[in-house]
Amino acid sequence: MKSLSPIVDCGVHYIDVMCQMTRSKPVQVSAIGARLSDEIPEGNYNYGQLQIRFEDGSVGWYEAGWGPMISETAFFVKDVIGPKGSLSIVAKEAGGKGKSDSIEAHTKTESLRFHKAALDREDNFVEEDTWIDLKDEPNHQELCNREQQYFLNAIKLDWDLSLHAEDAVNSLRIAFACDESVRTGQIVKLN
Repeated sequence: MKSLSPIVDCGVHYIDVMCQMTRSKPVQVSAIGARLSDEIPEGNYNYGQLQIRFEDGSVGWYEAGWGPMISETAFFVKDVIGPKGSLSIVAKEAGGKGKSDSIEAHTKTESLRFHKAALDREDNFVEEDTWIDLKDEPNHQELCNREQQYFLNAIKLDWDLSLHAEDAVNSLRIAFACDESVRTGQIVKLN
């Protein structure tokens, strides 16, 4: 907590997911942060909330915080909203009481709620929300195993990982822009 903000440490992963989901260019970010504990050095913060605007009109937002003052539900609010609807990660169990310190909980998705925005002539939704339950989702260790196996295969089979590397660097660049927005209080435009 002395050297890195929750927006950079945690947010970078969800920023990466947002970019993968939209496959649209992020054009600007806005973020806020708060220092909610004397344990956090002056000038740093342990709570942050960010918004990313994408070229296609999509908006992603993410909230992250560290410390005993963070609510039991706030640690697991993850949504992406676009012109045709929204997708929410809804971890009913992993997002529950007492789970905010659990590594297992932070790697669970459990279910996705896909909301489609299309309306009929009477302004009723054309389609009901779709739930995608991920009951066969791997645990934290299995995720690590799969990542290591993928990397080993990439080495053995000489796979081109340049897109993955570009995505990782881009997500970190966006997280740093969000951190800049917190520190300056300004919207940061991305190029």
